Amino acid sequence: MDESGSNVPRDDIYSKSVRAGKRTYFFDVKSTRSNELYLTITESKRRFNQQTGKFFYEKHKLFLYREDFEKFREALEESYRAVDELQGEIIPSESLERDEYMKDEPETKSKKEDITFEDLGDSESEQDDDK
Repeated sequence: MDESGSNVPRDDIYSKSVRAGKRTYFFDVKSTRSNELYLTITESKRRFNQQTGKFFYEKHKLFLYREDFEKFREALEESYRAVDELQGEIIPSESLERDEYMKDEPETKSKKEDITFEDLGDSESEQDDDK
């Protein structure tokens, strides 16, 4: 039983992590002392400190409260639609660099072979410890 007299743990209720290239996103559902649920979205990037010679995790956190869920969802969906509509009009600089690299390669080469992912750690438990 926690300090509010409830059998439900007050903090981490649900957690989902998503690895995306050099970043990991954590979606955590938590509750307040009054048992109101909220969502935290954390972006974590592994960085190297040149001075200490050690790796560290740079984190950015967003707190989303239940009363804002619908507004957030609508804005996110609208943003996705805008990306879909504009996708043909915008050429990211990464695509230009990749195309420059690919022009000297045989046309049969799969673009999937160009994708590499930085290792973010040996285990997910290591990542959870660093959140």
